Amino acid sequence: MRIPFLSKFVGVPFEGVQEHAEKVKECAWAFQQAMECYASTKCDKFEEYRNEVNLLESQADGIKRRVRNHLPQRVRLPVAKYQIFMYIKEQDKVLDCVEECLNWISFRPDAGIPEIFQKDFFDFVDAVITPIEELSVMVAEAAKYFEDYSERQRKIVKNIIGNLRRNEHDADKLEYKLKLDIFRKESDPTAIFHMVKLADLVGSIADHAENAGDVMRTIIAR
Repeated sequence: MRIPFLSKFVGVPFEGVQEHAEKVKECAWAFQQAMECYASTKCDKFEEYRNEVNLLESQADGIKRRVRNHLPQRVRLPVAKYQIFMYIKEQDKVLDCVEECLNWISFRPDAGIPEIFQKDFFDFVDAVITPIEELSVMVAEAAKYFEDYSERQRKIVKNIIGNLRRNEHDADKLEYKLKLDIFRKESDPTAIFHMVKLADLVGSIADHAENAGDVMRTIIAR
């Protein structure tokens, strides 16, 4: 039997997790702008976008530490603390991967993305932006679920988790196609290595978004 008054304590971890998710969402915009800038020969703001991502990642780390340090110690929460830790860890890895992508690009800032690969590459980037934006929605809906434990609200969260899985699957297909084209159409070994590694890093963003969804599924499980 669930004890209703315990639900008021859920706001403590979920408020911070929601704040962290919003930082991840902000990072998605900066990441998209940075990738478009990198592909353009006329854009000189790549470092500005990269620094913005680095700042957001640092702010998110502070939020993550606050969540971990301020969970109630003597109160039984409706969800296990380790589940909150695991969730925010996966959500934070989304940010880490975005940061790593831009750091990797910075090793060859003038290389750009050959025009022949740009459309597929940006379709791929768009595919990983969607799940990033879904995370903040999922956390908000999960917080609502713990207010009254309604089955209707739980289904809303589960639908978002399903969307994250589908998005990750779509991103996987685009990643495979892009890598295949790179090996078939690019002759410079350095360019091949750099772009394939970049595709791996971009793909890992969607992987961790899906992982966050899987953790959320365990949190709302009955």
